[in-house]
Amino acid sequence: MPSKASSAAAKALGIKLQDSDPYKEPDRPGASVSSEQSAHTFVESPPLVLDYLAGLLPSGTEFYDYVVSLFPFLSWIGHYNLQWLIGDLVAGITIGAVVVPQGMAYAKLANLEVQFGLYSSFMGVILYWFFATSKDITIGPVAVMSQLTGGIVADLAVTLPDVPGHVIASALAILAGAIVLFIGLIRCGWIVDLISLTALSAFMTGSAINICVGQIPGMMGITGFSTREAPYIVFIHTLQGLPRTSLDAAMGLSALAMLYLIRGACSYAAKRWPRHQRLAFFLSTLRTVFVILLYIMISWLVNRGLPAEDVKFKILLDVPRGFQHAAAPVLNQPIASKLAGHIPATVIVLLIEHIAISKSFGRVNNYTINPSQEMVAIGVTNMLGPFLGGYAATGSFSRTAIKSKAGVRSPFAGVITGLVVLLAIYALPAVFYYIPNASLCAVIIHAVGDLITPPNTIYQFWLVSPLEVFIFFVGVIVTVFSTIENGIYSTVCLSAAVLLFRILRSKGRFLGRVRVKSMLDDHVVGNDQEFGRGGEYGTFTGSPEAPSRNVFLPITHADGSNPEVELDNPYPGIFIYRFSEGFNYTNASHSLEYMTDYIFSHTRRTNLEHFDRPGDRPWNDPGPSRRKLKAAAKAGIDPGKIEVDMSLPTLKAIILDFSSVNHVDITSVQQLIDVRNQLDRYAAPDTVDWHIACITNRWAKRSLAAAGFGYPTIRPDVPHLRWKSIFSVAEIGGAQSAAAAAEFEDNEKEMGSSTRHQPAHASDIEAALSKKGTRSSSGGQDGDGLDAQHGATKPALNSGRTVAVHGINRPLFHVDLTSALQSAITNVAARGEAYSDIPEAEPDAGSGTDTSSTLP
Repeated sequence: MPSKASSAAAKALGIKLQDSDPYKEPDRPGASVSSEQSAHTFVESPPLVLDYLAGLLPSGTEFYDYVVSLFPFLSWIGHYNLQWLIGDLVAGITIGAVVVPQGMAYAKLANLEVQFGLYSSFMGVILYWFFATSKDITIGPVAVMSQLTGGIVADLAVTLPDVPGHVIASALAILAGAIVLFIGLIRCGWIVDLISLTALSAFMTGSAINICVGQIPGMMGITGFSTREAPYIVFIHTLQGLPRTSLDAAMGLSALAMLYLIRGACSYAAKRWPRHQRLAFFLSTLRTVFVILLYIMISWLVNRGLPAEDVKFKILLDVPRGFQHAAAPVLNQPIASKLAGHIPATVIVLLIEHIAISKSFGRVNNYTINPSQEMVAIGVTNMLGPFLGGYAATGSFSRTAIKSKAGVRSPFAGVITGLVVLLAIYALPAVFYYIPNASLCAVIIHAVGDLITPPNTIYQFWLVSPLEVFIFFVGVIVTVFSTIENGIYSTVCLSAAVLLFRILRSKGRFLGRVRVKSMLDDHVVGNDQEFGRGGEYGTFTGSPEAPSRNVFLPITHADGSNPEVELDNPYPGIFIYRFSEGFNYTNASHSLEYMTDYIFSHTRRTNLEHFDRPGDRPWNDPGPSRRKLKAAAKAGIDPGKIEVDMSLPTLKAIILDFSSVNHVDITSVQQLIDVRNQLDRYAAPDTVDWHIACITNRWAKRSLAAAGFGYPTIRPDVPHLRWKSIFSVAEIGGAQSAAAAAEFEDNEKEMGSSTRHQPAHASDIEAALSKKGTRSSSGGQDGDGLDAQHGATKPALNSGRTVAVHGINRPLFHVDLTSALQSAITNVAARGEAYSDIPEAEPDAGSGTDTSSTLP
């Protein structure tokens, strides 16, 4: 109850306080409690706002756990051992050999010099292990992010011609990294779940096509046009430029063919000779290194001694040794303002590939990643990488798959990879001089080819959700005919639009009841004595009705159930309505409108009143025509019954299935109140009972109770009518419960089985069963309550105390649909009996369950 101070304040402000317990249990307790157990009555208290707010504040332990969670390596570094080190050495060196040529190739894709790809590769692998929750992920330059960065660098080169490309790329990495780091620190990693797998697949496929088409001119040595335009334009220009193909095509096409040839040969060898699978795997993994070294040697033999302007085909030429661009990155207002429009797409690309890959490999290798912590890792990497000259980096699909198969044991493998990259930065620039550009283009095309979604996967998408296949193709087409950024936005927006449409236009389903039995071969499960007590597949009471149970299915069989099973409303005038997509402000209007339309079409008004004059009728219910009224008067028919199907029942009760509802809001509750008032007027002078089943959220209960749901309204027209409260009850438990009795019988059978083979001492049996309590004298026992066979005492079945599962102050909140239906039928029948006992009662048409016309 509110205090005097709060009551006075509320009165001064004009606030009408609600009684904390508007429903009082009748003098004679219901089925939830027995008279001798009234002390165990359960009254449910509503949750308090202060408790909710207090739950949001972290405790000292939670704050400490949060700080520790920022550095996951602390939990495993102390257990590091030699076996882990060996696995990490193999995986780290393998990835180092892969990331060096890929990093240089992807830097070209980003419109940067090759050394910037090495800088990004080094920072990604060195920093990640501090913050990693995945042992398989390798952070570094990736094809899609590099392509996006290259497009942005090219765009800003027009508006900011005096700013070098690597400065723009570094500034982009810092801005995007700061946003990602912030999301990770506030632990909102769940935000990536807003991006569907369809959007991710379309983005990866469209980006791979975009990248492949853009690299074909470089691989063929065709110049004279920009490869940053839409892919279809680049493809057309490539076809037009085929006569201008140079010797670069020999270095590019042959390298691409060799990459696929080596992979195919290794895959065949692994199947042909299973004992050498691991050797075949490492040979396949190192194919990029082998091809690059081979073409470096060819390039050196062809171009040695020639000046840079006379080389036979394009090569990298001078690659600076060491970190020549290590410095504080430049990020000023002009650069930031120009980059602002590109930040959303950059953040999305940084996140979706990394989180999707890490989750996938975590499931495969039996560990769980923390998306928020992975965001911290990505954010820190992209904020610190630019200090050494790096650009935006994230998790790589191909390198992650290689690392996993190489037997990586911990995130520390990244340090080994970092040392390999560091060696390349300082020791191999002279070797990089002769790398053919066309061969690097072939490496890129080969790497991104696996990102294209295969037709079989698209077919599986079609089987699951045909509409999402349409979204997939829209994303791919937009990417191919526009840009990667537009492809990302189109798929994300379409996926969100489909989700919103499903929520906004969702409507529930009316359920009918049918009794079912579970069959095993030719007998009913639970009805065979051979399965022991209650059957092998379920616990039953042993009565003939036990194997049968109530199930509730959509009346329209929209769930695919057998249409030959006849379903109808479980009782005349009682409807069971299940919400399908939650119940909130977005779909409340549509869902409730469908519910009322269905009820109006399957019931009739309780009071078929007759209006003496046409002007007395409401404008929206003009009634039958004058011709029909005259015909009814001649036939002696009550005008109120014209055009009314008298075979239809009147509305008695509505059962709402809240199994899919976890939260309600002001709008949805207010609309539910409005519908309640509308249906009360429709059913007047009777009242509509509102039962709510399967509600699991305490705040939803509080909201509905504040609006007058959950308990019946006192009927002033029938003062002696008591609400018949039906509750679901459960045993408190303990040695006196049915579960203890069942356990006793199991032990008893085991003891009996053992005595048939060898004698057992009575003292041993008593010791084994002494904790079971006393057994009542019934069912084949002696008068002292001792087991006739063993002399052991057994707990009395159902001798334990039972209490209500839900609070008895909310009798219209039910644990399941069966109890809700039982309560609805019982009280409808009881109300009919009460009215038949008071023939002179004339209930007021305005009475009903409306406790408030609007939410306070």
